[in-house]
Amino acid sequence: MRSPQAHTLGPAAAAAAELAACVQRNCHIADARHAAGMTLCTYLLQMREFYRWEHGLPLGAPLARDAVTAWMAEREALWATLADEDYRPLPLPPCPDNGSGSTHFADPFDVDAVNAALAPLSLLYGAGVVGGARPVFFVAELHARGRREGLAVLQAGRERARTLLAPPAALGSGADGPIVLRRESMARWCWEHAEAHAMRPRAGTALHAMLAHYGLDRDFQAGIPRWLDDQCETAQWHEIGEHRLNRRWGGAWAELRAAVRAAAVQGSEAAAIENGGEAARAADAAHVADAADAADAADAAGAAALAHAARGDALVRALRDQLADLGVTLPALLARGDPGPLHAWFAGYDGLREATYPALVTGYRAWRGGDSGDRSAGDGGTLLRAQCTHGLRHFETLAALLLQASPTRRDEARQRLLAQGTTGIPAAVFCPWSASNQAR
Repeated sequence: MRSPQAHTLGPAAAAAAELAACVQRNCHIADARHAAGMTLCTYLLQMREFYRWEHGLPLGAPLARDAVTAWMAEREALWATLADEDYRPLPLPPCPDNGSGSTHFADPFDVDAVNAALAPLSLLYGAGVVGGARPVFFVAELHARGRREGLAVLQAGRERARTLLAPPAALGSGADGPIVLRRESMARWCWEHAEAHAMRPRAGTALHAMLAHYGLDRDFQAGIPRWLDDQCETAQWHEIGEHRLNRRWGGAWAELRAAVRAAAVQGSEAAAIENGGEAARAADAAHVADAADAADAADAAGAAALAHAARGDALVRALRDQLADLGVTLPALLARGDPGPLHAWFAGYDGLREATYPALVTGYRAWRGGDSGDRSAGDGGTLLRAQCTHGLRHFETLAALLLQASPTRRDEARQRLLAQGTTGIPAAVFCPWSASNQAR
């Protein structure tokens, strides 16, 4: 953790350092419980960047392999001692208004109470749960504060404590949000993609166009401030889209995510019981009845259940992302007319979002003028706007079935959400596109 030692500071700074240290311990506890759930590649990449952050090194700073390896061993040993600990209450800086000057404590998930105490120190605290189960925490210097469409917008600058997983943007559940944007997380995403592109350049891609537009391929440090400002603007539009979805469907989204995860687990648990029984019967037939065979089969099916549930949850989140971006973000970026943010948006259009609506990339290519990137030869966004309208209609129809239909139709739709299509994406989710759609 990068905060200075409390005993060398004045009272306010010492209180902030004490709180940051407590937040970082909670971060370690969260990482101890959940870091093992990452793929090995993702884990190693995130640990590399976490090492840089913790040691105050700039993005891209050369790393000594032996030092990183030793640090990782120490961190994993620390995690082993913390996995069963409870998250600690946070010591809030003394409030002069209460007259006592004593330290009060807050639940680590009581974000409003913590931020009320940190406001005089120009610090920002964040806490939440990602993917339905993984807690994340951070405390940072407040970079900027504003409002957009009735929502508070808070930008985090230099972070003093954080978990390994650091989502770049989040929307609070209150009436005024807030929208929380983490500039360091955004900058890390940009650097990782710029670094990968430098090792294997791919001309004609959205990433290549983004790097060239902001000059990130020539001088990353000079180009990143403008990129960050634009990325924060784009992220605000996305979170506004999410907020509108919350107003429209309220807590039905949380109920849907829970129901989809439960349905996936139940379906796979039934398979686990069946597979375990088959293993035991096979062992009996061979006269080598081995309970471990049945247990192994059940364990494997149980792991599959969790993976199936996680994928169902990810599909629901991808559905929300599509609704927010097709309905709000992309129309706003097209109206703005600046090519940089659109290049950046499509540079990050991947995973389940792209898999559920791959044709959207053709609209981007038509807007930018094909492989040449000459926008004067592009269509001005005509195809992309039509695709936004078509995709929004498709995903809204699906969301209405999942969230608002009669119990029977709703349950059928949720089962289809868990079914694997020929492309690996459920047919009910996949958004098809043909030229005839543009004329509608």
